[in-house]
Amino acid sequence: MKKSYKIDVDCANCANLMEDAAKKTAGVKDCIVSFMTLKMKVEFEEGADEGAVMQAVRANCKKVESDCEIYL
Repeated sequence: MKKSYKIDVDCANCANLMEDAAKKTAGVKDCIVSFMTLKMKVEFEEGADEGAVMQAVRANCKKVESDCEIYL
């Protein structure tokens, strides 16, 4: 399943860091972060709990870019 989330991030490099962090999160099959549209598109692995995965994605993104935000 794929889902799109609104994000708040300061620069394109920060968006790339968020994308890399999200891709490394368990339960995420693929992720694309667009700085231009301020959107994160996440494809979840089969059977993954969306809510739990996105909480982990948010935590991992905050580790690499502390002032970013993902609106769940």
